[in-house]
Amino acid sequence: MPSPKPPQLFGIHELYRPANSAPEVDIVAVHGLNGDRLRTWTTQSGSSQVCWLSRPEFLPRYIPGARVLTWGYNANVSSFGSKVASSERLLQHAQTLVAQLCSDRDLDNASERPIIFVCHSLGGIVVKKALAYSASRTFSQLTHLQSIYTCTFALLFLGTPHHGSPKARLLHTMTKLASFAVPNAALSLSTALIQILESESGVLQDVTAAFVPLMPHFRVFFFWEQHKTDLKYTRDFIVEESSAAPIIDNTERCGIAADHREMCRFEKSNDPGFQTVIAALKRYAHEAPSVVAERCRTAHEVLEDERDWQAGELRIQPVPSEYAQAPLAPPPYEKEIKLSQRTDSLVIKPAWQGE
Repeated sequence: MPSPKPPQLFGIHELYRPANSAPEVDIVAVHGLNGDRLRTWTTQSGSSQVCWLSRPEFLPRYIPGARVLTWGYNANVSSFGSKVASSERLLQHAQTLVAQLCSDRDLDNASERPIIFVCHSLGGIVVKKALAYSASRTFSQLTHLQSIYTCTFALLFLGTPHHGSPKARLLHTMTKLASFAVPNAALSLSTALIQILESESGVLQDVTAAFVPLMPHFRVFFFWEQHKTDLKYTRDFIVEESSAAPIIDNTERCGIAADHREMCRFEKSNDPGFQTVIAALKRYAHEAPSVVAERCRTAHEVLEDERDWQAGELRIQPVPSEYAQAPLAPPPYEKEIKLSQRTDSLVIKPAWQGE
């Protein structure tokens, strides 16, 4: 009898860091729909499991100065087995990613360390939304959240459906059919994340509209699946090349000889897919520190200028009329001033004293 799968774990998890030096870059892996922060990146090789993000002969060998993180979130569409169906939407996942990654980096004294994201499928949409959210945190009190955008240097998208996938609608239908076959007490469904991935969905269009103006800020590499995925009744591509790797100036594109599920797992270090991915990561990790350091310096200068401007505004701003001191009301004295016959002094007589 096979042993049960371990429960899903969410949040930031550190897979690797340099043993004898400070990390130079953070590589952050984000899984996709129905994914897991460890299993998504792990394949079975004989009797052992291989996670290319942390196995010594894989990523650590080529980029020894990187700290490697993986982020888990609830991307389940059903509650089969030990899983709990997700009740959150794209923006909530994006905000959580920014907050948790920011906290992790603050506690590691690394709030200005360069970031490279590696995203599989839906994970790429979450990261795009997260970067747009981070970039919009412009108030001086929220610079820690904006630092995720400032420090992100590159993104690798593996099978991300930037324009949606026709298979998402099929998955939506199959999920609904499953709900009729399983008692409600044993199954909970969430279709919000599936609907995001439908071809040209409104949510995807909004994410793209917010992300496109930010793209010149990043190095971007698109990867598409070259093998069809076994869907039991047929085999087909989950994300078409045109959706996974749109042709955009100043971006890179490459196919990976695997299906949608396996394109983010590498069994051998001489796998052509791994070699292409790791060469890009190595190149970006080398270029990132000087570029991000300059960005952070500029961000500090902008913040100081903003604070100086705000202080100047407070010094010269006139007091609003509603807060200005109102003149004292005249006392309830009779407005008649009489000359006293005995003292030659002015006497102001209250009205209640009479004549």
